[in-house]
Amino acid sequence: MKIAFLINNAYGIGGTIRATANLSEAFADRHEVEVVSVHRVQEEPAITLDPRVQLTSLIDMREDSATYDGAHPLTEQPCTMFPDTGAAANSARLPYSALQDDRIGDWLRTTDADVVIATRPDLNGYLARDGQPRYLRIGQEHLSLDAHNPTLRGHQNQAIAGLDAFVTVSEADATQYRAELAGVSAVIQCIPNAVPTPAVRSSSLDSNVIVAAGRLVSVKRYDRLVDAFAKVADAHPEWTLRIYGRGPEKRMLREQIDRLGLYDRIFLMGPVSPIETEWAKGAIAAVSSDMESFGMTIVEAMHCGVPVIATDCPHGPAEIIDHNTNGLLVDLDSGTDGYATALHHLMDDTDRRTRLGAAAREKAAAFAPSAIAHRYEKLFQTLASQRPRSSRRAASAALWSRLRATLPLTRRGTPEAPSKVPEAQILPPLPAANARVTADGTVTVRFDSTTLPSGRLDFLIRMRRDPKGREVRIPIPETEDTAVELSSSHVRLDPEIHDLAEGRWDCYVSPRNAPDSRTRLTCHLAEQAPRVGQRPTVARDHIIAWLPYTTSDGYLALRTWRRPAHAEVISIGVTDDRADITARLLTPSPHHLLDTTSVVAVSRNGEDHDFTLPITGIHPASGHITFSVPYAQALDRRTVDHDLWDLLLKPGHNAAPIPIGRIGGDIVDRKTTDIAPAAHLTHTAKGLTRAKPFFTVTNDLALSLRTVETSQPNSVSTDE
Repeated sequence: MKIAFLINNAYGIGGTIRATANLSEAFADRHEVEVVSVHRVQEEPAITLDPRVQLTSLIDMREDSATYDGAHPLTEQPCTMFPDTGAAANSARLPYSALQDDRIGDWLRTTDADVVIATRPDLNGYLARDGQPRYLRIGQEHLSLDAHNPTLRGHQNQAIAGLDAFVTVSEADATQYRAELAGVSAVIQCIPNAVPTPAVRSSSLDSNVIVAAGRLVSVKRYDRLVDAFAKVADAHPEWTLRIYGRGPEKRMLREQIDRLGLYDRIFLMGPVSPIETEWAKGAIAAVSSDMESFGMTIVEAMHCGVPVIATDCPHGPAEIIDHNTNGLLVDLDSGTDGYATALHHLMDDTDRRTRLGAAAREKAAAFAPSAIAHRYEKLFQTLASQRPRSSRRAASAALWSRLRATLPLTRRGTPEAPSKVPEAQILPPLPAANARVTADGTVTVRFDSTTLPSGRLDFLIRMRRDPKGREVRIPIPETEDTAVELSSSHVRLDPEIHDLAEGRWDCYVSPRNAPDSRTRLTCHLAEQAPRVGQRPTVARDHIIAWLPYTTSDGYLALRTWRRPAHAEVISIGVTDDRADITARLLTPSPHHLLDTTSVVAVSRNGEDHDFTLPITGIHPASGHITFSVPYAQALDRRTVDHDLWDLLLKPGHNAAPIPIGRIGGDIVDRKTTDIAPAAHLTHTAKGLTRAKPFFTVTNDLALSLRTVETSQPNSVSTDE
């Protein structure tokens, strides 16, 4: 049987895309599966589909592509599907037009699928209007009835009448739809989203990190979460909050965080995919929404053994979380205070986190993709068995025949062993691996043996943009040809053995008999959780830190730091006229700072613009040093529209300067996450000047003074 999903944009990282990827992979065990993306916005999808799943796009929105459709004449004509409230009205990035009408309608009329599943209101409308009786037409609701404005709700409700079935992700929402559409013949049923068990190791729950993830939109109420954290922050000074995602509320959240003075405790992490590696870094997962249609992030966190604190909002959380058994539910009416109280209690109770986290893993298993796919297959059978009694008897009978052939049931009603997609239809996979770093910096790379080329292979890492062409080769152990043994094929990079220069290293597999040939390794997962909160380590008489990570184009890479000495930034505080820094000096052997120790601000415009800052405190017990950066000293030395100074610790007159930065922990690029607020000053020649400390692309501390337009004094920027 062929199952096709119709989705707006399969190239992003949103919840609907993840749900489609998960379910399509489960279906591929038994069926031919196609994901049809209305739009194509980049070369490859951010969420990798199973190689057995065919990905088709209808409209190419890549401006550099020879098949770019953005200038098609039909884009100048209006869309006819929900034009007042649908994507045509509300999507600035991918607006619908007559071109969408044409391409979607043509595909729906010509597809050879046996089942078509549409994934949003507009597409449900197209499926009802342009879909054909020869296949099952199933709409999905990934939000909820209450999430739509009344006009769009009316449009979609009319469309549901033209579908065979409509699937919600919560039973509460299905009940509402049934009540509102009592006379509709379409089957309205709840089937939750499929959420696979990730390959990451479960959280250790000792990171003192609260993790939240989702689109930064008002309904998610991250403002409530930030305020709740602020209420308990002083009582838990070692804890931090990380919020992952992108969206229109980012600027508001940044201003709120800065206003509360929590910019060094609350971090906006941006979008990350796959998100499972980030859940595994958390000790608590936080959901603070006013409404959740399902709560995919809840199940993802539970899979990683992280207890979830969620508002008891409509509709999803209470259908997933059993209060105080595998998570905590907070009454919406209790507001910020109620959420803060729940945070405080769980932050304060390690045993409770452990108990809830273990139960959370057990509960999450109910959402395994195989189980969810089986529920859909039972729905397909029910629908097909009913259709021959309709007026479309011939088409329905043919469909029922195909369903019976591809979905045979045992006497217990369980699908028999799956029929695989022919191997000829599957493209050879790219070599792939998972990577995991330990607390001491050792990195293990574990290969997906099903993707490796045949023959004797080496794991090869090469330093990026290195004039010396430095590389390290490690033989990949040869194993017997059994799945169990092949799956354990791995290599280990040890800081005490492998001396890697500071920089970025790309990872490859290379035939041992052809060392000049190499293929880059794609990265399934890069696990950094053991490094959360860890300081840089000492190896081979240097301060080092290693982190595996996934590049923006999906490959495995390694970020390394290697220094004779280093000052690790512990905290940053800013006022209207200065930045106050606390750092810890790290050296391979005990080092005592002299009275002549200072911080030098090295100008990128020449040494004539350098200036020196005194150390204001040395704390031998903790190894901490403190110093201040008065903005006035930099302001007096302004010469260009964007002046930059790198901050270095100078232990003595003749000593080599020591970098100051954040190379410890688990964050590869601090520049985009660890952001301090700016102060605004006036320069006699350059005018309004924005002053702020920031982390560079090497995670070192620097100072920026930039001329800004007077009309945008509060602009938020990270591109220092």
